[in-house]
Amino acid sequence: MEKEKIKGIIVPLLTPVNEEEMICETKLRKIVRHVIDHGVHGILAFGSNSEFYMFEHDEMLAATEIILDEAAGKVPVFFGMGPIRTKHAVALAKRAAKLPIAGISVLHPMFIKPTEEALYNHFKAIADAVSDTMVLLYNNPARAGYSLSQPLIEKLAHTVENIVGIKDSSGDLTFLSELVRRNADVGFRVIAGKDTIVYPSLCVGAVGGVCSTANIYPELVCGIYDQYVSGDFQGALKNQFTLNPIRLSQDAASFPSATKDMANLMGLNVGPSILPTEASKGVVLDKMIDEMKKAGFL
Repeated sequence: MEKEKIKGIIVPLLTPVNEEEMICETKLRKIVRHVIDHGVHGILAFGSNSEFYMFEHDEMLAATEIILDEAAGKVPVFFGMGPIRTKHAVALAKRAAKLPIAGISVLHPMFIKPTEEALYNHFKAIADAVSDTMVLLYNNPARAGYSLSQPLIEKLAHTVENIVGIKDSSGDLTFLSELVRRNADVGFRVIAGKDTIVYPSLCVGAVGGVCSTANIYPELVCGIYDQYVSGDFQGALKNQFTLNPIRLSQDAASFPSATKDMANLMGLNVGPSILPTEASKGVVLDKMIDEMKKAGFL
């Protein structure tokens, strides 16, 4: 399996929709070209900021085909998913694996809180169903309501051959560094899921970041990784510190509207967030605009 494809800045691509909340192919192709032309190292179709939880499986797969077509092999394309029911997750993974994707990212089940054994069986069933496809775990405690544990991740990494990495959105650098340390012997690929800690994550052995802000500021975000791997650590850190106030200004907004709000402010015209998430306004929007102006983007 080509684990080396899992590296750099992978963007959870925004999913443009029209006023009827239908995916807009023209705008989707435009955002794919935008992020590739400005340096991203990979695309994640239907990550959290892609609003995967808002779409039917047929819509997700059809849009992924468009993304793959427009990307034309220039960067690897990964498929994100997070069905709660194991049977549904297995079925979706099988369908996704028929596409020329680089791998599948699987969020732990939301709302419920399975036991460690149940979670192991859930992820193993999905991975076994697509044994020729790379699978990335996706740990997002803020959204799922609980975290995957270090022992569980270690067990999956060491016993399920095609579970080859993880996107960790805990924001806990110690937790992330332990993922690297405990699973280095099997070449497990650890990716930071928080835009604000890409630089320190690289310092402790992560191979990149999944960054929603790379939809909007791809050169700035990709510069963190590119400069770091070239040895320009001061340049990488400068990019990280330029990004952080912008990203932190999003936290007061309704998730995940802020990413689309900023994209639209930058003229990317990705359409509205899907209801019930509404566009930011008032002091929340003013703060985001202020930080974008300070960084020279508006």
